[in-house]
Amino acid sequence: MRRWLVNVAKNETILVVAAILALISCFVVPPDDEYTMYIHASTISQLICLMIVVCGFQRIGIFRIIGSRLLQRTSTMRGLVLTLVALTFFSAMLITNDVALVTFVPFAIAVLIMAGQEDKTILVATLMTIGANVGSMLTPVGNAHNLYLKALTEMSTKRFISIMAPYSFTAAILLVIVISVVFGSKPVGDLGDLETGVLAPERSKHQPDEIRITGYGGWRTVIYSLLFIVCLLAVSGTIPLWAMCVIVVVSFLFADRRVFKYVDWGLPLTFCMFFIFIGNMRRVPEFYELARTLVGSHPLEVAVASSQVISNVPTTILLSSFCNQWRALIIGTNLGGMGTLIASMASLVAYKNVTRQYPDKKGRYLAVYSAVNVLFLVVLLTLSWIIE
Repeated sequence: MRRWLVNVAKNETILVVAAILALISCFVVPPDDEYTMYIHASTISQLICLMIVVCGFQRIGIFRIIGSRLLQRTSTMRGLVLTLVALTFFSAMLITNDVALVTFVPFAIAVLIMAGQEDKTILVATLMTIGANVGSMLTPVGNAHNLYLKALTEMSTKRFISIMAPYSFTAAILLVIVISVVFGSKPVGDLGDLETGVLAPERSKHQPDEIRITGYGGWRTVIYSLLFIVCLLAVSGTIPLWAMCVIVVVSFLFADRRVFKYVDWGLPLTFCMFFIFIGNMRRVPEFYELARTLVGSHPLEVAVASSQVISNVPTTILLSSFCNQWRALIIGTNLGGMGTLIASMASLVAYKNVTRQYPDKKGRYLAVYSAVNVLFLVVLLTLSWIIE
């Protein structure tokens, strides 16, 4: 039991903190009928269904299959790194930044080992993390807090993308410049059979029989693609949320029921805990006035600064209750995902994967990650001051 509690505290730190805050707030504002209004059900249902579908895709290894096919066309170190970063940048727009990093950072480490370029792992992982964060901020489904803000404001997808497009585009150009300058045209050796060597799903994990036998998703790829479209239609308001939930859950009960075991349930639970905490604290006049005063007339800067300390998801839920300047909040919480290692919790994915492989390089990783992230944050924050 003690070991289990320690593991939960390590792996779900934000959830534990959120649960403690929610519990404390329940003593400040005792449970009543208004509690039923705290949870933003549309955000939670959209988030869970998207997570289920994306987890299904992960279990059939479709993302790494695409990555391996693209890498077979590269011949230089510059091309290799550009491809790896592009994989996280573009995939994060649809499958979220944390899933993009969970999928492609271990893949990248294996590829760099095969290419004899292990000394570049830290910088490549850092650039891939930035790629995932700046790619995901472009779309409402790119990360959890964007999904929440989209549902809260009922903003159109087109409008949301238009707000973040200048920042994603600028960051993409900066990534290309950095990679082109740092990585030369040195030829990459033979990477061998990537699809056999480094692709998911892993043989040691539980897999449906067809996936274990074929190694690929077969008909599941088509089914999951259609389910992903269903989720996008629900996010855009084209179909009702209940229909999305029924279609996704029933489909996976037949296609791959084990997927429910591997979904990261900690994320929607974290949202629920923060919803309870913020809902209660909004009913405390002193706290409400203090929070509104602190946000003041600079919600963008406050969102960036707060994200550096408590990460951008809690910041979004917190500030959205005391601020109606949605454009500034959207930009601030997305730019705030860069900077410190905990500014975006997805960034910890890359850190854990690299330091698990190279435990003696934690200090170097933090130094390289912080330096490059601060550079990107300064550039994009300056851009926001110019165009906003």
